[in-house]
Amino acid sequence: MKVGIVGAGMVGSSAAYALAVMGLASSVVLVDRNHDLAVAQAEDIAHAVPFMSSTVVEATGYDGLSGASVIILAAGVSQKPGETRLALLERNTAVFRDVIGHVLKAAPNAILLIASNPVDIMTQVTQRISGLPANRVIGSGTILDTARFRNLLGRHLGISPQSVHAYVLGEHGDSEVLAWSNAKVGSLSLAEIAAQVGSPITQSVRLTIDDGVRNAAYKIIRGKGATYYGIGAGLARIIKAIAGDQHDVLTVSCVTPEVAGVKDVALSIPRVIGANGIEVDLMPDLNAEETEGLGQSARILKDSIEAISL
Repeated sequence: MKVGIVGAGMVGSSAAYALAVMGLASSVVLVDRNHDLAVAQAEDIAHAVPFMSSTVVEATGYDGLSGASVIILAAGVSQKPGETRLALLERNTAVFRDVIGHVLKAAPNAILLIASNPVDIMTQVTQRISGLPANRVIGSGTILDTARFRNLLGRHLGISPQSVHAYVLGEHGDSEVLAWSNAKVGSLSLAEIAAQVGSPITQSVRLTIDDGVRNAAYKIIRGKGATYYGIGAGLARIIKAIAGDQHDVLTVSCVTPEVAGVKDVALSIPRVIGANGIEVDLMPDLNAEETEGLGQSARILKDSIEAISL
């Protein structure tokens, strides 16, 4: 599989590195308006490849995207310290208006994978501008938030996060919803596993984990300016599901006909991912508080997308 990446900054290059070292793509092409940056990133990653895989990594112009099955859109301006993802809206929408035309001219049949923030809104912007079916325009959504949730639960319980089944829903941002009510470890509920391993899930533990998930990006941005390793791996994980037609369940963002009473909005719920992109939406059972939270998250995103003139 050939994968294109538009935007060779930290997120795009981290995704390229993850794809290359995992051997998930036969070819990875980096495109950036700063071509010297794209060349430097491609060369650096290519020098790691002989240790891990046989992926070809190179920097090209937009024409080099021809034949790509998936194109990651990681272009745009970075989130500033203290800036919410929603505040990036107008700045990144302007960038995407230009980028999407070039991408579709080169690779009209590619699945578009959106990484730029605010990712849910940029996913809906991309779907509207491109005119592609919603299942072929996928936002990274809450895949990283879900990984953070599972990691923190796993740490508390002393269990591998890969054995934790828990989801973060809604916006990739401040209004996201941690679905505590249906979280499981193996086949056990949180209460059952916590009792068996002797690590109770108290209200204090819940608040600490919620804060760790919800504010992780702000903490990382304060420390080093941006987040990129986690989302780079998350993007590679989505592409793995597409490349292998694996029908994996991942929390990604997509324009959804209706969620919690809100129509035509992009946000994250668990979805089945295969070779053609999103195949099925899976709406989890939620308690009343979580259902209300998801509705509030959907309304925030809906209000934001309606404010944009496309």
